Amino acid sequence: MTSQDLDAFAAWVEDLMRERGYDIDSPRGGGKSRIADEAGVHRAAVTRLLQRQSMPDLETTRRLARVLGVPVREMLIRSGRLTAEELADPHDHLASPGPGTEFGRRPTLEEVAELLGVPADRREMFVRVVEQFLPSEAEAAPRAPEGGRTRVEATTGAPASGD
Repeated sequence: MTSQDLDAFAAWVEDLMRERGYDIDSPRGGGKSRIADEAGVHRAAVTRLLQRQSMPDLETTRRLARVLGVPVREMLIRSGRLTAEELADPHDHLASPGPGTEFGRRPTLEEVAELLGVPADRREMFVRVVEQFLPSEAEAAPRAPEGGRTRVEATTGAPASGD
């Protein structure tokens, strides 16, 4: 990590703190102590970051992210610890259409199993178990999405059993 990375990260965190109402600029404002208390970290860790002396450790970063209302993923990427590629967003897979699929569609249960890391030889069992918790065709019919497919069809890509 370079001093430029630390400076950019600290500036971003400072802006977040100010936006969230922490008075970190005046000596007696109490903002540094307040955020440290709310995050459950040492005030010195906050001070060292704001003075561009050191990057907070992982646990401090996680706690600051919670208090500042930002994803830990974003904190880690902005801190330069990890790249976006190294810390892939699991939602990215669902946000862009795959070959021959609709944009914004629900993933199939097979795709969910793959995203969750269910081994290939157990995916069929995973799908059968999860289908038991989905609404029945009668329950789903009033809420069928466009195109007339039932909720089960929209979720699994296959008609409900008995069709």
